[in-house]
Amino acid sequence: MINFIMEKFVNRLVSRESCAMKILRANTDDIDSIERIYENIHDAEENGLTSIGWIRNIYPTRKTAQDALNRNDLFVIKDNGKVTAAAVINQIQVDEYKYAEWKHKVKENEIMTLHCLAVDPFENGKGYGTAFVSFYEDYAKRHGCTALRMDTNEINHRARKLYKTLGYDEVGIVKCEFNGIPDVRLVCLEKYLG
Repeated sequence: MINFIMEKFVNRLVSRESCAMKILRANTDDIDSIERIYENIHDAEENGLTSIGWIRNIYPTRKTAQDALNRNDLFVIKDNGKVTAAAVINQIQVDEYKYAEWKHKVKENEIMTLHCLAVDPFENGKGYGTAFVSFYEDYAKRHGCTALRMDTNEINHRARKLYKTLGYDEVGIVKCEFNGIPDVRLVCLEKYLG
């Protein structure tokens, strides 16, 4: 039953995507919009409206987006031309991943990672996070990857709930300083496509 509901939801997103929503590689013109999304998230966090664990001027910042753009692994969702979400998709595993108890042992070139998924808080509830994860999974398949990995802060309950709903397993929590943020309890997540 859950698979049927998810399939209907994804089909609705796909049909919606073909009309107005597109997921594509970011370009230089998107950086201001991505920075604005980061700032909106920082505002929401500082005002107690969300709990993600990011810190203004530390992570994520405009430089986070610019570095990803320079590597050519920054993607955005545009809905009617407006950037509503952004994320980094690549095969770079952060150092902290070596402390996670991954269930699936695969070669490095079979792993795809999702980093810094950011949905504009003014656009929450419209399915952009789910659409991005679906795109990420398809992208991984097209690039021959069977293991999907990502992370989130333990306090980010909204992301954890979404990822669980989408079939991601929490394989461990790593205590660390992460992206310059101290005292993070980094939840490592995985999904196997093989």
